[in-house]
Amino acid sequence: MLTTPTRTTHATKHNPEIAMLLYITLGSNDLARSQVFYDAVLETLGVVRRVTEDDELGYGEPSDHRCRLWVVQPYDGKAANFGNGSMAALVAQSRAAVDAFHATGLRHGGTDEGAPGLRPYHPDFYACYLRDPDGNKLSAVCEKPE
Repeated sequence: MLTTPTRTTHATKHNPEIAMLLYITLGSNDLARSQVFYDAVLETLGVVRRVTEDDELGYGEPSDHRCRLWVVQPYDGKAANFGNGSMAALVAQSRAAVDAFHATGLRHGGTDEGAPGLRPYHPDFYACYLRDPDGNKLSAVCEKPE
C-alpha cells in the first residue's frame, strides 16, 4: 500500500549542499540560436558553457566538474517540444542577478512569463520567469534577504 507523504511548501530555503538532480536536459530545434540565448542568460548567473558539440551544449558552474544543464537536439530526431507544467528553476546569487537574467533573456529571444519580484513562497523568494526561444520555461531565483 502506498502512503502519501506530508505535503511540504516552498517555505524552505535552498541548501546548496543538498542536491536532488544530477542534470537537466532541455530540447532545442535550433542549437545555434539556443547557444546565443543560453550563453547570455546563464552568464548572468555565473554559469558557463563547458561543452559544445554538433547536437548538444553543456553548461555548469566553473567550480563544478559536471555540466548540470544540457541543451540538446532530441536524440530521437523528432522536433523538440516543451512540457506543459515543466520548468527549470536556476539559483541566482542576488536579486540583481535575477533582474539581469530576465532582461538578458528578453533581449535574446525569450518571452516573459513573470517579471522579477518577490513571490509568496517565503519572504525572500525573489524570482522571474521566462521562456527560451524553443518555449522551455525557466526561472531564476534568489532566496537571500536584501
